[in-house]
Amino acid sequence: MLIQIYAFTNIEQAQAAAELGVDHIGFVAGKYGLVHGELTFAEARQLAASLPPGTKRVALTMATGVDEIRRMADAVQPDIVHISTDVHEVGVEAMSQLRKQLPSSVQLMKAVPVEDESSIALAHQFAPVSNWFLLDTKVRGLPGVGASGRAHDWRLSRRIAESVSVPVILAGGLSTENVRGAIEAVQPSGVDSNTATNMPGSPVAKDMDRIRAFVAAVKGT
Repeated sequence: MLIQIYAFTNIEQAQAAAELGVDHIGFVAGKYGLVHGELTFAEARQLAASLPPGTKRVALTMATGVDEIRRMADAVQPDIVHISTDVHEVGVEAMSQLRKQLPSSVQLMKAVPVEDESSIALAHQFAPVSNWFLLDTKVRGLPGVGASGRAHDWRLSRRIAESVSVPVILAGGLSTENVRGAIEAVQPSGVDSNTATNMPGSPVAKDMDRIRAFVAAVKGT
């Protein structure tokens, strides 16, 4: 079971998490004033370059323009570009352009809001232009998809996972306490944690003890 954790801002913590068994190290690339933990392209590149071989570098972007996303990818050189804006701000055509313009080694992860039956159709719409799906919770009033610390209907996520060939990473309020149940309910390719692995009361600082416990819970150790 693949483990992805956001949003690292500290190189030493990112390296330590990789050593603990976190497969995807996530960080926010680009300062747009929209979400917590934003890094400049240079800062994001430095963090990405510091990670050990085999660890996937996942750059979350809140940019909506193809040129700006491509500029970020060129500057940061991630393995995966995570498109986390509201779903239609970077639509199928834009995703298709990115697939053509980015190096073949760079994969695209599309955040899919899991809300109702329409989410299943949405996943099918974006499947041909996505290498990964992040199935996450959309909260009205918050920018983009995710980072709410809230769970959604895992039954819908299970249906998405079963109906597309794109590997899915389940997100949304996952913690040490509920991640095993989430894995059993959804059968995803991976699981993602953000808020539940932060220091208590902090929207940014990661808690290494919580990360260690989350990894152990996922692996059943």
